[in-house]
Amino acid sequence: MNPRHLLRMSQWARNPTSEKRVKMVFGIIILCLLIGGIEYMGWWPGWAKGEWTRFRP
Repeated sequence: MNPRHLLRMSQWARNPTSEKRVKMVFGIIILCLLIGGIEYMGWWPGWAKGEWTRFRP
């Protein structure tokens, strides 16, 4: 493990992130999983889907 990671972890242990930020991050993760689940089930509207294109280098 890189020493930079250890310093970052010790900083987070001394000054943890706020409860508001943690709730925001979990909310965004839940929203992304919800949208992915809706699209996987086939309930996502056709007008909101993107078209896959291949780019040639």
